[in-house]
Amino acid sequence: MNTLKPSSTILLLVAFVGLAGCKKAPTPSQTAAPQATNAVTPEQYHHPEGGTTPAAETKFFKGSIGSSLGLQMKLERTGDQLSGSYFYQKVGTKIALRGSVDKDGNLLLEEFDSAGKQTGVFKGLWKLDPDAGLITIAGNWSKPTGDKGGDKKTAFSLHEEPIAFSNGVELTARQIKETNKKLNYEVSAEYPQLTSSTNPNFEKFNQAVRGLVTKKVSDFKKEMATPEEGDVPAESTGSDISIGYTVALAQDDLISIEFDTGSYYHGAAHPNSYSEAINFDLKNGKPLKLSDLFKPGAKYLQTISAYCIKDLKKQSKAKGAEGMLDDSSIDTGAAPIAKNYRSWTITRKGLDINFDAYQVGPYAAGPQSVLVAFAAIKDLINPDGPIGQFVK
Repeated sequence: MNTLKPSSTILLLVAFVGLAGCKKAPTPSQTAAPQATNAVTPEQYHHPEGGTTPAAETKFFKGSIGSSLGLQMKLERTGDQLSGSYFYQKVGTKIALRGSVDKDGNLLLEEFDSAGKQTGVFKGLWKLDPDAGLITIAGNWSKPTGDKGGDKKTAFSLHEEPIAFSNGVELTARQIKETNKKLNYEVSAEYPQLTSSTNPNFEKFNQAVRGLVTKKVSDFKKEMATPEEGDVPAESTGSDISIGYTVALAQDDLISIEFDTGSYYHGAAHPNSYSEAINFDLKNGKPLKLSDLFKPGAKYLQTISAYCIKDLKKQSKAKGAEGMLDDSSIDTGAAPIAKNYRSWTITRKGLDINFDAYQVGPYAAGPQSVLVAFAAIKDLINPDGPIGQFVK
């Protein structure tokens, strides 16, 4: 019987141990991926005020600082960390931001110029509106500690816009500001523009919006240029027009914008205001009519009208004497005819129908609105149409 030499025995033993180790190694599916040193745990995502925030979530905000300076802000949130930029609409230069928001929603953002020098600090509260599902930020801006005037605080307020574009597309505000001392009038208008060099349909939207707003401004200025009795005295109350907008929905295939126009003409008893909207199919490059949302032949106006009338009466009753709406005005102003439903926007929850002052009540009652839930009109909606995606 042959015996193994000691060296051979050792080699066989090493080979056996190595083979056993290979058999015990886990498969790739069983192997846990290594964690990055800056990985964020699920617990870090949860905030009582901010809800559950996915990593690298981009949010767009619009608002103001002080009494009149409008600004837009873009923030990317990863766990508690924030980074991004903002710019004053009047200036347009982007200012870098980085900071954090804690579990209670307390926000701190430091701003830096192009040379990397800190130029200011935003301190405020990051808060989720549970009804809209959007974030609001409010607080104070100040210069960095140690700078001259660093103890002076300026209030700011921002609201998140429902923007969900991909491929780096952004929605930015453009302004028209004019003052004519001779004719004593002011113009203040804002309109949105999409930043994209690759999608021609985005430029069609830009042209439609730009055309709508510039025509309103042009018509106003023409009226001001031909006063009945010469120049308007500088000491008298002048005339003005203001145009603002609200983003109801903005995504790659669909965008919905509400415009609110207010104007006052010298000598009038009170200002005038009204709303209108542009709902644009970015996929096919065309504005949408209300009928485009529904199945051919669907009696959508009757259904929407009945919903709005019921809701307006409910709103007025809840407000009591302050409601100011009477049933007769509601029945007429919200009747199922096309002119009553010319101002509407698309949201993720339903169609937001706008009723201007005087339409369903007296001027003092102001404008009214009704959100027609998609659930109430889902059987009428064209499943292959622009809003079919919200009821599938």
